[in-house]
Parts: sequence; structure tokens; C-alpha cells
Amino acid sequence: MTSSEASPSFRLAYVPGVTPTKWVRIWNERLPDISLTLIPVPATEACALLRDGGADAGFLRLPVDGTDLAAIPLYTETTVVVVPKDHLVTAVDEVAAEDLAEEIVLHPLDETLDWERRPGVPAKERPATTADAIELVAAGVGLLVVPQSLARLHHRKDLTYRPLSDAPASRVALSWPQEETTDLVEDFIGIVRGRTVNSTRGRAQAPAPAQAKGKRPEAGGARRKPAGGKPGGKAAGKPVGKSGGKGSRSASGGSGGSGGPKGGRRGKPRRRP
Repeated sequence: MTSSEASPSFRLAYVPGVTPTKWVRIWNERLPDISLTLIPVPATEACALLRDGGADAGFLRLPVDGTDLAAIPLYTETTVVVVPKDHLVTAVDEVAAEDLAEEIVLHPLDETLDWERRPGVPAKERPATTADAIELVAAGVGLLVVPQSLARLHHRKDLTYRPLSDAPASRVALSWPQEETTDLVEDFIGIVRGRTVNSTRGRAQAPAPAQAKGKRPEAGGARRKPAGGKPGGKAAGKPVGKSGGKGSRSASGGSGGSGGPKGGRRGKPRRRP
């Protein structure tokens, strides 16, 4: 990897519908000395921008053409059909592709969905952009099938949308040139993947807390202290050679020695009845 010192800023591209706000906020918190520049790019031009060095990384829609770009899939969007608010489609909660068989369905040139067979009746001309197609839907010319984020992006009061079943979904991914996996790219990958600053991967790491040597959890609970409050030696559990402390006595009836007979009792003898 090349050093991040060669790039004083990080350039992040994103296609329409993607909202990178959350990741940008985390970047600014962790790397406040390195500016992040956002570069909006049409979906059809995102791969070319990364290849030409116009951005360090970018959020784009899969598939990525070619093998020179790395990609980490992030999430999959719901596919919806955009219709006028007075359209019959609004009477149901979900639409099937076959329900659009007799409808004119617009397919703009910047379409992001990978269809095997497009639904509906094709228009005589394809709109240049999704924004142009939205205008045509508002004019009553046809309907439009898009990822839900694009329907929200081009929201209009006179339009609404419904989920479309059995339609291809759009997957959003983080992508970058494989040969340009810089330290800053690694930092951003860590942010997108949810790594913390204490993660073992990435450069923005905090040192792991030092573990005290020689301290291990005891099996079966804490070890008891021997009599007299002194720590036991290697022969733990055996009688200690010296008296346990001030005022300590030997076993009843004994004189001298470090301890009485096995099982001897300490204290005053009981009176016989």
C-alpha cells in the first residue's frame, strides 16, 4: 500500500440515491485532519471515474464491469414502480411485473436495473436520464421502475410508488481501483464495515490495555489465606511452622510443637455433666 501522506485529502464519489452522510460524519470524527471531498457522479460514469483517478473510492451500483475494481456489497434496495397518485396501482400495496403488461414503462438510458426481460410496453424513445423519466411520469406518459432510493430522490407531490415483486434488485457497493488500495482507502473500508477505532485492522487503532502479568483466574473461586493471614507457600494447605499470631494456642492438652494431633479441637473443654 502506498502511504496516505501522498494524498492530503480523500475523494469519495457516489451515485444518485446513495446517502453517504453517516460515513462522512464518522470519517470527520476519526480523521479530522484529512478532508473528505464528495463527488456526485452519474451511475453510468462511476466506474470510469474510479479508473481515471477522479476519486479514491466510490459508492456505486453493481455489477462492476471488469476485474480491476474491487467492490464490497453493502445493501440491496427494494425495487418500486413510480406512478401518478391517481393511478389504479395505488389501490394495492404491492405490484407484480405482470400487472404492468399493458402499461407503457419507461426505461431511461441511465437505468440501473439489470433486466432479463423488461416489463410493460416500451416507449417509442428512451429518456436520457431518470430525472427526465420522472417528468414524463408526472405528465402521464408512462410509468417508471427504479430502486426505492431514486424514487425518494425524485419525490414529487403528484407522484407515488409501490414495491414491485419479481423484479431485479439494485445492490449498492463500495468500490475502488485494486491497485490503489491506499491507507486512506483502508480507513474508509473500516468505517463502512463498522470497525471501531480499537479494531485490530486499520490504522486508527488505540493501544490494547496491558494485561497484568501473573494474574490468572483461580479455578473454583478465590484462594483462601492460611491461618494468621500470611500467604501460603508451595505446600499450601500444610501446617505452618510458626504460630499463627498473637495469643494463638496449641491443641488442648498439648505443650509445644507446631500443632496438635490430627482432628484436635481448639478452645475450652466442655464440662462433664
